[in-house]
This record gives sequence, C-alpha cells and structure tokens, in this order.
Amino acid sequence: MDIRRTGELIRSLREERGLTQLQLAQLVGVGDKAVSKWERGGGCPDVSLLPALAEELGTTVEALLAGSLSPDELQGGTMRRTAFRVCPSCGNIITTTGDADVSCCGRKLGPLPVQAADDAHAVRVEDAEGDWYLTFDHPMEKAHSLGFAAVVGYDRLAVEKLYPEQGGEARLPHLPGGTLYTWCTEHGLMRHPAARPRR
Repeated sequence: MDIRRTGELIRSLREERGLTQLQLAQLVGVGDKAVSKWERGGGCPDVSLLPALAEELGTTVEALLAGSLSPDELQGGTMRRTAFRVCPSCGNIITTTGDADVSCCGRKLGPLPVQAADDAHAVRVEDAEGDWYLTFDHPMEKAHSLGFAAVVGYDRLAVEKLYPEQGGEARLPHLPGGTLYTWCTEHGLMRHPAARPRR
C-alpha cells in the first residue's frame, strides 16, 4: 500500500462526491484531522474503517489499497466484453459489459463460460423485415431447452427469453456486426458462427 497514492485517491473521490473533510470524517466515525492526515499521505486509515470509507467514496477496498482506479478504467465496459449470467433460482438473465460482482436471489453469479455451438445447437437465421428470425431443432422441454437467444452488436445488445412450452423460434433485431448466442439449460452458452440471414 502506497499511503501517498491512497491519500490522493481519498481526496479525489471525496471532492468528486462534494464532501468536506469534516463530512467524510463524520460519515466514517473519525475526526476531520484524520482525513486530512490520510490525504496528505501522513498515515493510512485503520483497516477496520476501509469498508465504510470505500462505501462512502463509491469505490472498493481494493481500489483504496491500490491507490488507483486505473485497473477498472483499463478494463472498462465494452460490448466485446459482454458476459451473460443466469440465476438458477428465478431464471433472471443478467448481462454486464465489464467486470462486476453480480448477485440474484442471494447467490453470487459468475459469467457463463462460452463455447462454440455444435451441430446439436445449430440455429438457422432468416431475414424478416430487417430482423433476424431464428429457428432451431433444439428440444424445448422443461428439463432441457434453450433459455434465451441474444445478439451482441457494436453498441447494443438484445435478448429474447425462451420458454420450454414455446416452439423452436425467436426474433431478434439485426445488429450490424452482431454475434449470436444461445443458452442451453443443459449444455451452457453457445456462440454461433457469423450469422448471415437467408432472404
């Protein structure tokens, strides 16, 4: 831990949130002289204060210890980094475009690993008034079905949730340069070859 860098980060985040040293001190239960000392690099916050300090400054304990937000900036959200998560309890589909801690129904959800689609998960793509009309032969049974289809483009994404009782079809907007994904409840997340709709 570089206490000078940590102090500079505390000052920067405090000012960004429009807090005085006294206000921040009161929020975390210390005197304003302690905050001044941290910001000058004359000492560091007690480890027991770090979680509350991070919360009040809108950052993480790890960022405070590193004295920098740069790792997050370098990994910033971009559509190329889209990750999908599915809650095993309620079935929520959650997408992120950068590193994130995601929870649903009391569970932490990691990103679904992506694999190349095999023949059993092949999808046919046709043009339908500018959209992608998808058809597939995949089983749509309660225990084994496609749970969603998604397309990720340069600047946006679209997801259609699928249900076991529906037929083997979905409709998604055509996004230029889009990548097509489907999620099988038994075999996981599949990335499909570049989709070229048949007309």
